[in-house]
Amino acid sequence: MRREMVAARDVMGGLAKGLAVIESFTAERPRQSIAEVSATSGLDRATARRCLLTLAELGYADYDGKFFTLTPRVLRLGTACLATMPLPRLVQPTLDRLSETLNESVSVSILDGAEIVYVARAARQRVMSIGLSPGSRLPAYCTSMGRVLLASLAEAEARAVLGAGPLPARTALTLTVPTQIMARLELVRSRGFEVIDQEVEIGLRSIAVPLMNARGRVVAALNVGVAAVQKSVEDLQVQFLPALLQAQAMLRPMLT
Repeated sequence: MRREMVAARDVMGGLAKGLAVIESFTAERPRQSIAEVSATSGLDRATARRCLLTLAELGYADYDGKFFTLTPRVLRLGTACLATMPLPRLVQPTLDRLSETLNESVSVSILDGAEIVYVARAARQRVMSIGLSPGSRLPAYCTSMGRVLLASLAEAEARAVLGAGPLPARTALTLTVPTQIMARLELVRSRGFEVIDQEVEIGLRSIAVPLMNARGRVVAALNVGVAAVQKSVEDLQVQFLPALLQAQAMLRPMLT
């Protein structure tokens, strides 16, 4: 999405700092002290403290005297975004049919910086140790949908997202060297899909294809995730890729 340049005088610094504090909380850091939030957000301790106390006062965070945790009220921010996005509403019926046909969990995600954000999902069984639902985030570099979305970027932009590396190894099979990942992205571009074999979590394999709009621009990614003990990498391509490509073609005229 193209963003218009905004003059510095029109940017509300306090809001930006509050959002930075909220974004400092992750699945790995659900409970943080003021010092920890200061370190992860890049804000000084006094600013981090004021932001955290404001969030607590407004009901967006809990405070036990030392540690802060976000409350479910924060979900209103993400839910409002998802509710106004046409993409989840457009793809969900197709996801439901695809999941029923394949008897597997299928998902759609978009790229947000270096992460993918799940915007729609039809789950048949839980295939990851963490629960996935709309709003869930995973790293782009080691997920099938993330690789598909990174491959849609210009090479320089994809390199900038990956950074200098090495990237964190989520498993012993994770590609962590940016040059290796860039080579993989070139393969994704040439064949039009990506298969991940236990790079994001041991025991999980997935296959993804890009979702293009009517003008041919990649706007999202679609995947199927399965337990590694059930399907081989070859099985994913033979059994699931044709159905994914069919769904891709069906959705293309609907997406903007």
